[in-house]
Amino acid sequence: MSTPTRASLPPSAPSVEQVQSVLKALASERRLMILDWLKDPVQHFPPQEHGDPVLDGACNLFIGEKLGVSQPAASRHLKVLVDAGLVIATKRQGWTYYRRNEERLAAVRQIVEQI
Repeated sequence: MSTPTRASLPPSAPSVEQVQSVLKALASERRLMILDWLKDPVQHFPPQEHGDPVLDGACNLFIGEKLGVSQPAASRHLKVLVDAGLVIATKRQGWTYYRRNEERLAAVRQIVEQI
């Protein structure tokens, strides 16, 4: 199996190293659940005081509660997703909200289809 080279990737596509980071992020069932919930944060999370669930995403506190893990564990999962570029973190009034990065997810999907 050959690895795509930078020259064979679309200009907006992540690098091979970034794809490896994404695949590592997707290797966790909990992180996959987070990505699924963030498709429709209004359906999966309670109303939020400071962030708009559609524009900003879901509050880190709500994500941790839904996962059933400690806040530090939830933060680690979210950091992996942010580092892989799969979610975008937005700070509002002392809270951090997370939403899917649809552009990055589409680029990664395109690369995976080439493999």
